[in-house]
Amino acid sequence: IFDLQTHETTPVAHSRRSERDPMWIGNRIYFASDRDGILNLYSYDVESEEVKKETHSSVWDVRWPSSDNSGQIVYELNGELHVFDTQSGRERKLSIFVPNDGVSMRSSRYSAEENIEGFGLSPGGERALFVARGDVFTAPVEKGPTRNLTNSSSAHDKHARWSPDGRRIAFVSDADGEEQIYLIDQDGSGQAERLTDRFRAMLYAPEWSPDGSRLAFSDKDGNLYSLNVSDRAIAEVARDEFIGIFDYSWSPDGRWLAFSMNEHTGFQSLYIWSVEENLVRRATGPYFHEQSPVWDPDGKYLYYLSDREFAPQISSVEWNYAGNRQGGIFALALQKDAPHPFSPESDEVKIDEGKPEASPEKPEDSEAGSEKKAKPDEEPAPKNVSIDFEGLQDRVIRIPVDPDNISALATGKGTLLYVTSGPPYYGRSSDRKPALQVFDFKERKSTTLADGISGMTVSGDGTKVLTQEGKSFHLYSVAGEGKDKKTVSTANLMVDRVPAQEWEQIFNEVWRRYRDFFYVRNMHGYDWEAIGERYRQWLPFVAHRSDLNYVLGEMVAELNVGHAYIAGGDFEIPERPKTALPGARFELDAASNRYRISRIFRGDNQEEKYRSPLAEVGLEASVGDYVLAIDGEELSGDENPYRLLQHKTDPVTLTLNSEPTREGGRQVRYRPVTSEADLLYRDWVQRNRDYVSEKTGGRVGYIHIPDMGANGIYEFIKWYYPQIRKEGMVVDVRSNGGGNVSQWILARLSAKLLGTRFGYSSDYAMTYPYTVFHGHLVCLINQTSASDGDIFPHRFRKAGLGPLIGKRTWGGVVGISSRGPLIDGGQVFVPLQATNDVDGSWIIEGEGVTPDIEVDNDPASVIAGRDPQLDRGIQEVLQRMEANPMRLPSRPPDPVKTP
Repeated sequence: IFDLQTHETTPVAHSRRSERDPMWIGNRIYFASDRDGILNLYSYDVESEEVKKETHSSVWDVRWPSSDNSGQIVYELNGELHVFDTQSGRERKLSIFVPNDGVSMRSSRYSAEENIEGFGLSPGGERALFVARGDVFTAPVEKGPTRNLTNSSSAHDKHARWSPDGRRIAFVSDADGEEQIYLIDQDGSGQAERLTDRFRAMLYAPEWSPDGSRLAFSDKDGNLYSLNVSDRAIAEVARDEFIGIFDYSWSPDGRWLAFSMNEHTGFQSLYIWSVEENLVRRATGPYFHEQSPVWDPDGKYLYYLSDREFAPQISSVEWNYAGNRQGGIFALALQKDAPHPFSPESDEVKIDEGKPEASPEKPEDSEAGSEKKAKPDEEPAPKNVSIDFEGLQDRVIRIPVDPDNISALATGKGTLLYVTSGPPYYGRSSDRKPALQVFDFKERKSTTLADGISGMTVSGDGTKVLTQEGKSFHLYSVAGEGKDKKTVSTANLMVDRVPAQEWEQIFNEVWRRYRDFFYVRNMHGYDWEAIGERYRQWLPFVAHRSDLNYVLGEMVAELNVGHAYIAGGDFEIPERPKTALPGARFELDAASNRYRISRIFRGDNQEEKYRSPLAEVGLEASVGDYVLAIDGEELSGDENPYRLLQHKTDPVTLTLNSEPTREGGRQVRYRPVTSEADLLYRDWVQRNRDYVSEKTGGRVGYIHIPDMGANGIYEFIKWYYPQIRKEGMVVDVRSNGGGNVSQWILARLSAKLLGTRFGYSSDYAMTYPYTVFHGHLVCLINQTSASDGDIFPHRFRKAGLGPLIGKRTWGGVVGISSRGPLIDGGQVFVPLQATNDVDGSWIIEGEGVTPDIEVDNDPASVIAGRDPQLDRGIQEVLQRMEANPMRLPSRPPDPVKTP
């Protein structure tokens, strides 16, 4: 309870469990609490301090209690609304009937074009293969029908791969409740055949051996398998104990499987499995990052990607480096006597010594010859691939391509295909779009086949490549230099959608994702099977995709973990109308019944994100000006000015005057913004910075870090370096929204002054390192410092950088990932990686980070425009500066070196 008179806060009805949704009725406070493990309604008597349990649910939580402030409380219980009467202590169900046409529940023919999550090609490139909205499709490149091979709303089919002989397609499906490997005829003539039934975890893409006898695939636990298609025998090939195995590739004869596994260092190394020996051998050493192995079609080389370029990119912000364009393409010579593919070339004179006449009796020309010549249209049988493992790691060949950011390696006929891309930036697009490159072995050079791609796949015969460019798919001949580009239509990817079946499938998949990827195996001690069955009972009542999100959100919330999110799905959220905002505030002058400008945000018009429209150069607009009209439409006090600004995106003209009359008015035309959030933020930060500077005589700097993502690192880089010679710094991470860059920032703040430099040009000391802050630090935190905004202050204190001031942080530090889309494009984020201390103990999650100095920004102070937390931060840093000054030295006397 916060006392408005004394400004004191008193905890009441305190327990170690969750207590929320307080409602004051009479002299009792009603609230929801899970003191007994289930949320029930409790009351607290302010006079007697008695706590009473009002409802007695033992299975379902009481949710969302809300009061009418006169004696009744409404809440949800078991999917129904209940009303609790505080006078009688009785509750009753509300019987509600909502007439509903059930539009969202109706079956329909539905386009899956917006839900494509995978694609491929037939062996000869005649048809394309798509996985969309949980179904497997084939589509013609030019002519013929599009076929939905699996057409089911009750399964998520994915990772489809065409067999080498073109007859069948292998894919992963959860049609029977768990992900297994399936086969189906490519022409859609039969039912899918399940090849496995043993797996209880997410599976990844199956890859065919060239003879079609085996499928390699992996699972989420890092296991790599080989499946014999004929007898369904499964061999366990290898296990990666770290991230997993995703880049497995068969040799041309199907006798070897190459793949990469992760080292504890984070590097990857190549391995080769022998089918005949059931033996894994290491192919490369542990000191370089190597991945994406693909085989030479003739079986002489194993190509792969490796980071072997160590000339770093130099930072323009500080004397530091970043890795960029490190990747190259390499080959292992599999046999000791394998020729070098790029031996020296020399132009020599051709000598024509005459050709002997062919003898008609030569055995090779006779039908009785020992071997018949292969017909031109027949592919020769693959030769057995032999590998000399002794010395294999040393038989490395560099493919003559420039180092770059290289991915997606594949082989074609006499070619290598790969993708190059520009360096990634945090918060903006790269300066180079991903491009598909073709390296020609004969010409020994690369050419660009397609620009701006987001994915590619090569046909089995190596002659065609299908690319995704935006939402379009294009087919190229590998040898065509991009001149024969064909667009593959996805317009006919239609599914027969049954919403209730989709919703059940999505529910089951979300449940499995949490079972498979939750960061601790004990599911926080909860019976996840029982929780799943409990919430599955609600499925018959789901009538809209948003209903399903609610059920899923409540289910995963049972695990009592911070990052457990359900997002998106197949339902529309109407767009909010754009409003042409001026970067200002209006107030009503009641006397004249006119609006005038009460505030213009300062902004920073050097940066587009902080551009304040009415503060731009050349605009004659001032605080106090009356706004008489907007785009010529009269604005009186009876009108809402924002209605007149709604749906506008072009420049807007205001009629302004220092008096509330049209006479003498002027026209001001401004370029609007659609949100003023950045301007409000910038004003708040600048006000704090000015305040800190004023209170400390300019000796102390101030940085606010809004999140640990793109905005946060932007603000840190922008404001840290200009203030690096201050004697103290207030680092403010209040309301930090989290992200993943806290370690970048802490690395800079933790740098220590190791020395100084003096030279001819100045009497001021330079530092070693060049960009090091030598001064005192304090950190401000509050209840909405979250996620990586929790981690930052904990590590800040661990690094001994200074005290934490404010309120205990949110306490959610288990990292998340989506692990791929749901069938309708929805997302489920599973907490899969915790934050631990040096000794491995669990920290922060569910608790938050407690400040060293607790200071509350109480409502009265905030309303009065004060910031007690910032004031205490200034006080603490000044005290430390006084007690232990950390100033750079003055120039010492010049050394004298004469005898």
